[in-house]
Amino acid sequence: MVNVRILSTSAVRAQSHQPNQPSPKVELTPWDLQLLLVGPIQKGLLFHKPKFSQDNTCMIIRRLETSLSRTLDFFAPLAGRLATVELGSGNTSFYINCNNAGAFFVRAVADDVTMADVVEPVFVPDIVHSFFALNGSTNYEGISSPLLAVQVTELVDGFFIGCTINHAVADGTSFWHFFNSWSEICRGFLKPSKPPVLKRWFPDGTDYPIGIPTLISKMKPGKFTSPILKERVFHFARQGIAELKTKANSEIGTNKISSLQALLSHIWRCVVRCQSPDSDQEVSFKLLIGVRTRLKPPLPEGYFGNAVQVGPLTMAAKELQKLGHGHAAWKMNKTVAWHTEDKLCSFYKAWIKDPKLLTMNNVTTNALVTSSSPRFDVYGNDFGWGKPVAVRSGAGNKHDGKITVFAGVEEGSVDTEVCLLPETLERLGTDTEFMATVSVPDKLMPN
Repeated sequence: MVNVRILSTSAVRAQSHQPNQPSPKVELTPWDLQLLLVGPIQKGLLFHKPKFSQDNTCMIIRRLETSLSRTLDFFAPLAGRLATVELGSGNTSFYINCNNAGAFFVRAVADDVTMADVVEPVFVPDIVHSFFALNGSTNYEGISSPLLAVQVTELVDGFFIGCTINHAVADGTSFWHFFNSWSEICRGFLKPSKPPVLKRWFPDGTDYPIGIPTLISKMKPGKFTSPILKERVFHFARQGIAELKTKANSEIGTNKISSLQALLSHIWRCVVRCQSPDSDQEVSFKLLIGVRTRLKPPLPEGYFGNAVQVGPLTMAAKELQKLGHGHAAWKMNKTVAWHTEDKLCSFYKAWIKDPKLLTMNNVTTNALVTSSSPRFDVYGNDFGWGKPVAVRSGAGNKHDGKITVFAGVEEGSVDTEVCLLPETLERLGTDTEFMATVSVPDKLMPN
């Protein structure tokens, strides 16, 4: 069995932090607070190793560490910790204390593991989860643990840079904003091309800090016993996605269904068919809907925090199959359109009155849940020796039905990392309708 060896660990702090100055505070919103009891975001990139000597490899690690310190000058929350204040009346508030306690930086090596060992197997190999730090942690633990942990794992012919970010601090948009900025600064930028906006959004008339009943805030997430799961990355070429979009729109007689809605509804129907639920059983799909541009005025570009709403849709399994691809895609479209500013503000205010924290035990059976987005700039991350060749996610928040969506390497293509029970994933890989839409990505090219 191949193991990942940890060579060193260190705390990386913002370079320009003034220790004698008061630590700035960043208050948290309902979109942040509801995630306290689930896990962090874990995403990472696979790079070719430059053709340098071992000494220069050490220089690359040092360059990554130094540029991370400079990047934290702009992303101060990631070098801080969560903190609490008792508000009285049995309520506790959480905030980010930008105290520069430091991010976690880990250098590791996976002996005898090549890049091909990571990307070419049919199923994502288990060792990928070992490329991330803080496995098994929850966001609540950010009170004492780092809010950002970076692990750089050296392979025989490559590097994997894995980032773990506390999900109460950042969503996917903010995660990749940080990653993009770090790569810019590593290759010579003096500051990020898109500076982060650290102030959280609170609707007019909202009293904050927002309190959570102290009893709830001290809850443990409970033991989540996950079944044995497998993950597989399916690649969808631009042309195939366009055909799914055309098919969905033509079945409904509209032009409003998006490419992503057409792709996700196709995956939903095929997965449910492979799960073989009773025909009358309800199945659901939970979309993560970005709200930054849905507010008026929209949140500022670079807003750093959570700004995502869950949009659930449910129907009977037989209805999903019988009514066809276009019907499912149209229901997704209407679910997204329903999330207007009024609906978003209503959720926000209702949550303040009756806080509910998500846990992995809240995950509904027979439900697919999306995360990430093909709009995130994954393959633009160049740390100075070339762009990545693949993206993978860690073990955090994985469950039966987790669908992680990434941009593909080729323009307009999409990769979906599908996490399911092994028997379901095996059936999906032999499903004729599904596999007819899956493309074979380009082979891993030598550096």
